[in-house]
Amino acid sequence: MRSLSWFICICLTMTAAARAADPPSDRQAAVRERGAEVMSFSLGATQHVFTKTTDGGVQRVVARGDHAEQVDRIRSHLRAISDAFTQRDFSGPAHIHGEDMPGLAALKAAPRDDLTVAYHDIDDGAEITYRARTDAVRDAIHRWFDAQLADHGTDATRTLPH
Repeated sequence: MRSLSWFICICLTMTAAARAADPPSDRQAAVRERGAEVMSFSLGATQHVFTKTTDGGVQRVVARGDHAEQVDRIRSHLRAISDAFTQRDFSGPAHIHGEDMPGLAALKAAPRDDLTVAYHDIDDGAEITYRARTDAVRDAIHRWFDAQLADHGTDATRTLPH
């Protein structure tokens, strides 16, 4: 029985490693290409982090490893999109991910009081906090985060490693 457990563990590890090595899908490659048109920082030198919260979520972008030159670019971009999102201008994500991106229409239509967007500098990058006053807007944020995670592939994660 013990050897069966080890065998299963090894198989699961090999499957996870194989998935991590898979090349990006055609959609992820297209998103990466369009992302370079909108984002002033390098996707390869940064990490997107989309963390859902009970009232919305937090979107972070941080410089990977020794890419400190990306921090000012990250902050400039996130500051600009935070201002745009406050005005319900989601044209950047729409260009990158498509107008039919899950959650996007609801976020665009959300009344000012139902969705607040706040920018903050953090170590190695910046973050935007999204707070929803209604369940419908919170669910839209969560769908939007899920879509970004899927589209960005290895350039995005739910949490930062410690």
